[in-house]
Amino acid sequence: QLQLVESGGGLVQPGGSLRLSCTASGFTLDDYAIGWFRQAPGEERKGVSCISRTERKTVYADSVEGRFTISRDNAKNTVYPQMNRLEPEDTAVYYCAADPDLVRVCTLFRPAWDYWGQGTRVTVSS
Repeated sequence: QLQLVESGGGLVQPGGSLRLSCTASGFTLDDYAIGWFRQAPGEERKGVSCISRTERKTVYADSVEGRFTISRDNAKNTVYPQMNRLEPEDTAVYYCAADPDLVRVCTLFRPAWDYWGQGTRVTVSS
């Protein structure tokens, strides 16, 4: 059974850093594009970043460009978004998603993604 599990969320002060993890079970992460989305209270789920399946091309939302970096560790079957210079506006539940069809490029268009994790909460507050 294909499963994605996020971890690494928590409380962090503004300006701080956090690294989330998305670990796959039941499939090889290297065969999928991986995306990260977030949903703040009262808002829709929005794309944050993604990395394509084969070209390893990355896409970032304007709101996180220059602060977040997404990377893959195929040996651990895990994808990491490194989040730096966090702001209160980054507070949300973060979800990872996987899709096998986003081969050379990826997209932050939510309907394009087939598989989803359960989310991990990130709170940025002093």
